[in-house]
Amino acid sequence: MEPISTSHAVGEVIQLALAPVFLLVALGSFLNVVTQRLARAIDRARALEALYIANPDSSESLCTSAELIALDRRIAHSQWAINFCGVSALLTALLVMILFLTDLVAFDAGTAIAVLFCLALGALILALGAFMVEIFIATRTIRVRTDLLKR
Repeated sequence: MEPISTSHAVGEVIQLALAPVFLLVALGSFLNVVTQRLARAIDRARALEALYIANPDSSESLCTSAELIALDRRIAHSQWAINFCGVSALLTALLVMILFLTDLVAFDAGTAIAVLFCLALGALILALGAFMVEIFIATRTIRVRTDLLKR
């Protein structure tokens, strides 16, 4: 590869970097969603902990305890999703940086770029998997009582 010498060459590198940059934007949006769900789960867990501590012998303490266990699992899966998403974002940013450096200093890093992109997508897949498990736990835990539903 030739080093970047013209604005046209820089434009070509920017075009190559567009797909990973769009991935970074998507990862940021996904991180926003997961952190909001994590915050809501933490808030609910704190409220239930206070309720459980105040009335440990109440008739609803068993339900409260079960919901706290589910919330703990949701929080753990949200944290995994955030971690994997962060790793994916870091790998994607590194990929964009290497794209520019390869043209700047004229070395071929095609294999490294391909590996980084595959690793970033792998981390994204793991993040989405953890997120789906968190959603599954949330939807299986919360059910509307049938006596409250009007048919």
